[in-house]
Amino acid sequence: MSLPSYELELRASEERKRIHLSLNELKGRLRERAAFKPVLRRFLTGIAGSAALVGLMAGYGVGGFFSAGKR
Repeated sequence: MSLPSYELELRASEERKRIHLSLNELKGRLRERAAFKPVLRRFLTGIAGSAALVGLMAGYGVGGFFSAGKR
């Protein structure tokens, strides 16, 4: 049983539309998951605390380096 060519073209067009919509949906989900700002907001306290600790340790190390020869 063979379908007319216009019927096949119509089915192909509908299938392309479905693929296009599902691809756009997938892109949206990926953008949502890969967004940096929500992750940053979620872990802001830990990130800020870690940065403060690293800064404190670096300052203490640099200060110790310059004051080590004065003892």
